[in-house]
Amino acid sequence: MLTCDTLIRNATIFDGSNAGPEVGDVALRGERILAVGAGLECRASAAIDGEALALAPGFIDTHTHDDTSVIRAPGMVPKISQGVTTVITGNCGISAAPVALRGDPPDPMNLLGEADVFRYPTFAAYVAAIQEARPAVNVAALVGHTALRNNHMDRLDRGATPAEIREMRGQLQEALDNGALGLSTGLAYLSANAATLDEVLTLAQPLAAAGAIYTTHLRSETEAILNAMNEAFTVGRESRVPVIISHLKCAGVDNWRRSGEVLEALETAQVSQPVGCDCYPYAATSSTLDLRQVDERVQIVITWSKPHPETAGQSLAQIAESWNLPQIEAARRLQPAGAIYHSISEEDMRRILRHPATMIGSDGLPNDPRPHPRLWGTFPRVLGHYSRDEKLFPLREAVHKMTGMPAQRFSLAQRGVIREGYYADLVLFDAATITDTATFDDPARPAKGIAGVWVNGVLSYTADGPTNDRAGRFLSRRDTNNTRSAA
Repeated sequence: MLTCDTLIRNATIFDGSNAGPEVGDVALRGERILAVGAGLECRASAAIDGEALALAPGFIDTHTHDDTSVIRAPGMVPKISQGVTTVITGNCGISAAPVALRGDPPDPMNLLGEADVFRYPTFAAYVAAIQEARPAVNVAALVGHTALRNNHMDRLDRGATPAEIREMRGQLQEALDNGALGLSTGLAYLSANAATLDEVLTLAQPLAAAGAIYTTHLRSETEAILNAMNEAFTVGRESRVPVIISHLKCAGVDNWRRSGEVLEALETAQVSQPVGCDCYPYAATSSTLDLRQVDERVQIVITWSKPHPETAGQSLAQIAESWNLPQIEAARRLQPAGAIYHSISEEDMRRILRHPATMIGSDGLPNDPRPHPRLWGTFPRVLGHYSRDEKLFPLREAVHKMTGMPAQRFSLAQRGVIREGYYADLVLFDAATITDTATFDDPARPAKGIAGVWVNGVLSYTADGPTNDRAGRFLSRRDTNNTRSAA
């Protein structure tokens, strides 16, 4: 008879591969899955009755800004309470490392925190800090293009010189040597918008030899989105690396109902190169307050403002009216600030969310005092609202989008699938009741329906809350067992 630490019996197993569910048992020993099957004979230290519950691989949040939170708030309750066991950091061109500030962090690096949280001049130092913090979730990290630019440029409203790009490449190589997943850009932001295609291509040259990837917050998500997508595909094709488009959307009222042509462009690119995307299940975005996005047809809610903190939670329209100013002038007075923009069509979001190439990424902002509810609610919202209630896709596919698919694309070896010998990152949940409870008015609320979350074999969350047994670790790209596909 087998001996194991934990035996989960009679659960409905969604193994992450997009295969149909099967009722069975899963035995855990140490950090690994010992056995999977029906009627396992196992002497277990802990036995869990999974009858009427779904068991899935731990969810992988493909798009986060948890870079500093995994160290400063290692309990990671907003994520583990949803069943997330791995977060991908360093997105949108902003990362906590390698960074050497000469003042305040530029927009949007300030989304990660104030200047004092940027303590990692090398990627190796960041890895060491994660290992010391031992967060509740695993962490895999990208290197941000904007972070690299800020390290070597006197100002960010211009393209980098060849000498500056060489310096950036040196830091990127150090990060790749220490396990970084690849390079991310945020070309829509003013801190990177002046970067030329040649700058990005030259910087990206080390990626292919390292088996790394390129992810991008497109240069435009509005009228020029197709040109921006072509630019991203060019980077991937000429650099010979997979491309992941971050939070794919059709933003702005004038861009609504274009998801069909956007997805057609993605599918066309997929014929000749590995391309994928991620999406969050809300028809509203959130970031810093950008004057270019101020549109009186769009509801914009201020989440924080340095000069006017009293305005948090109010709409820009309300603030502008009370100040007797046009919205654009009120926005200028509020900066620096954060905002939620209700600027996406629900129809477009649903079409992108259900596309076979789409993974799930929260894009949550943990340092925002009034965060978008996606920080706490993304994964249960996909499983409960969009899969179960709206029947946008079957549960097996929803699980695949947040487990097996991202594990393969990001080369997270032996994760994302329930299989003998794989790491025991697991979530046990009630498929009939799982629900996101976070709202725009009350965003910091945990999901309902999560029964248990294991990270590397350790029970870290139950229906009663965190167990305070944290077992997350840094996941390095350098694992030789890794495999990848972005198809």
